[in-house]
Amino acid sequence: MDPFEYRGEQLYCEDVSVSQLAEEFGTPLWVYSQAKLVHEFQAIRDAFAAVDPVICYSVKANSNLSLLKILNEQGSSFDVVSGGELYRVREAGADTTRVVFAGVGKTDAEIRLALENNILMFNVESEAELVAISAVAAELGVVAPVALRLNPDIDAKTHAKTTTGKKGNKFGMDIERHNALADKVLADSHLELRGIHMHLGSPINTTEPYEKAAQKAFDVVTELRAKGHKTNWVNLGGGFGLNYRGNEAPPAKTYADVIIPWIQKAECRLALEPGRSIAGNAGILVSQVIYTKREGGKLFIIQDAAMNDLVRPAMYDSFHRIWPVRPGVAAPADFEAEIAGCEPADVVGPVCESGDYLAKNRWLPEVHRGDLLCTFSAGAYGTVMSSNYNSRPRGAEVLVNGGEYRIIRRRETYDDLIAHERV
Repeated sequence: MDPFEYRGEQLYCEDVSVSQLAEEFGTPLWVYSQAKLVHEFQAIRDAFAAVDPVICYSVKANSNLSLLKILNEQGSSFDVVSGGELYRVREAGADTTRVVFAGVGKTDAEIRLALENNILMFNVESEAELVAISAVAAELGVVAPVALRLNPDIDAKTHAKTTTGKKGNKFGMDIERHNALADKVLADSHLELRGIHMHLGSPINTTEPYEKAAQKAFDVVTELRAKGHKTNWVNLGGGFGLNYRGNEAPPAKTYADVIIPWIQKAECRLALEPGRSIAGNAGILVSQVIYTKREGGKLFIIQDAAMNDLVRPAMYDSFHRIWPVRPGVAAPADFEAEIAGCEPADVVGPVCESGDYLAKNRWLPEVHRGDLLCTFSAGAYGTVMSSNYNSRPRGAEVLVNGGEYRIIRRRETYDDLIAHERV
């Protein structure tokens, strides 16, 4: 289902006009569809229902408290990578005994917070981390549940900056060391080995990497059990693809079809950590054209959303569909093609960096000062990666539910920018 559709000459989010939202709340503006967020979570839950998974929404994709509360109400658990994210999910009312804690640099304070909240398990990324978790657990007089994050050396063929399953990556430990690592856990009275964890990167639009990872997970679990280890969990991370362009990502069931057989064969519990695939197409970024200009044979559309709002194009050369909120030209099926009635333009922001752009050489209809643009598929890794660079206040966030809407994060003010510096 697509909650963002053009009705006549206007873009709607569910049953609310995007123009109306921009007029009321200003731009840049983040707009989320509650129906889409819930739909995508339920699609993953239903696809993997045969193995009763614990679906741990990856908070780093979008950590807005209102979105976390909605997912918690749907039965989601959470994958966190910091103490701050754990604090957020606790504030959202989540059952922290179903939370997994990932990340290569967990501090002692974060480890303590996680143990005090009885998390499901740590995804451990190094031997040094095992030592640190054991020491904090000993101080608290508890046993810490851990999963070994193993690097399966699988090329998921995603962006170099978002691949995590190849050797030489900062994440995880070499899979060949799993026996020695498991023995180290078994010998420590303050550690309990609950399972293994693998995460291949994101976004991954093919199923082959997951099938290979699931098979390797089965082999490792089988070997560990033969040595007497009680290994009952396989966590295959997240990374499921997203339709940024059109229909490039398979549905959740396609991933499930290659993963479930191996989980059933291993007789393990399954944990998953989807984030982008749940939140990505549930959100858009709305901006307003400030100026247009032609220089050096190019058309520039200068609008008020910048790399400090959505850094993905500048950081990853990421593609996002962009189209006017009131276009006058029907939205195309292929946003990368030459489009009749349009011309190529660079969509740029006000930040003083040449890398401040949302799109380059994109065919767009004629726009004028004051017109609204929509950047689609912006619900994941948008606001969470935003900053105040150039002392720009961050935009507001609005949640739409049918014909109703509400503000879920107010627009920052200039006073907010310096509030913490008044010392």
